Amino acid sequence: MGMRNLLETAVCIVGAGPVGASLAAALHRRGVAVMLLDRQPLPPMELPAFDGRAYAIALSSERLLRDAGVWDLLPHAPGPIHEIRVADGAPGEPASRLKLHFDAAEVSDDPFGHMVEARALRVALNRALEQVPVLAPVEVADVARTAAGATVTLADGRVIRCALVVAAEGRNSPLRRAAGITATKLDYHQTAMVGAFAHERPHHGVALEQFLPNGPFAQLPLADGADFGTPAFPHASAFVWADTHPIARRMLALDDAGFSRELARRLGDHLGEVRIIGRRWSYPLSALHVARWTDTRLALVGDAAHGVHPIAGQGLNLGFRDVAVLADLLAEAAADGTDLGAPALLARYQAKRRPDTLAMLLGMHALERLFSNSFPPVRLARRIGLAAVDRVPALKRAFARQAMGLGVLPAG
Repeated sequence: MGMRNLLETAVCIVGAGPVGASLAAALHRRGVAVMLLDRQPLPPMELPAFDGRAYAIALSSERLLRDAGVWDLLPHAPGPIHEIRVADGAPGEPASRLKLHFDAAEVSDDPFGHMVEARALRVALNRALEQVPVLAPVEVADVARTAAGATVTLADGRVIRCALVVAAEGRNSPLRRAAGITATKLDYHQTAMVGAFAHERPHHGVALEQFLPNGPFAQLPLADGADFGTPAFPHASAFVWADTHPIARRMLALDDAGFSRELARRLGDHLGEVRIIGRRWSYPLSALHVARWTDTRLALVGDAAHGVHPIAGQGLNLGFRDVAVLADLLAEAAADGTDLGAPALLARYQAKRRPDTLAMLLGMHALERLFSNSFPPVRLARRIGLAAVDRVPALKRAFARQAMGLGVLPAG
């Protein structure tokens, strides 16, 4: 093997989605040598037409993206979420008056988070990665990991020597499977439908989470002034709608006008008339829990390590919390001149991330089970429970801090 084909770095990240890319940007910013690999070319910089996908970025994730130099590169200001309304309901029925109302101003000077379009985040990430060695598209032919170090062999013959390999390739992570790490999958027997719609009346930065008999329905406020909307429909929101597979198939087969009517039935009339914009996306819903987060010189991040029900839009935020913890540990090790792939460092990463993620997974699962039950006594108890939490300030603050990704305890 010629020296030309041998590359060296400290950390090799496989998978350039939002989690892998933000980890690469965070490490580079902190002076840690990093390479980012992906099977696909990075999505092009020019903005395609709005494709309907957007992320709810919690306050803790925003802090990470700021530290990584990504947030300030967003092409337009994201939409703040100032309030969250949680209600129990049924399609075509007005939402129950017994509801839970969170106001970010009661907890912090910051909003709960921001709605960021997927394409806007990609543009910012690509800009942040301009100084980072990115190899994409490449195929990984082999990964060898030993106590002494790791080598990643590419299909084109190049070999990367590194101290740590990070698996960021998503739910079906080949690196996780190759390491023999078992993953338990929980099928919700639901399809999630995701997209965006324009509407007549302003949303005032209020998100709505409705618990319907077959699954949750969320409306999330998008920033005004982006390139969607017409004079008649000047505002826009994203939706996440979980329903049974047969109902979802029927809904997805409708034309835009029919789908917009069904959205309106679930939403109520507070936003006026609504009209679908961009594409509709759908995927089967399941939760995922891994037996362990690490192996010899390997760390799992993002969907490679966990999957939760999108009931509170926390999936990507959990991935960003992985990035924040791992970037801190690696930057400290690099500053101290210690091994970035040491078993003790990887054990600390798992110890810091696993309890938080497991709590979120179990919490989302419990909520999903509780709220996808239309048995009348359960519905009544649920509604009274929502209203009760609404009247206990300490409990509400704890829920609100969780939504911001700050945890129940003060961030320390």
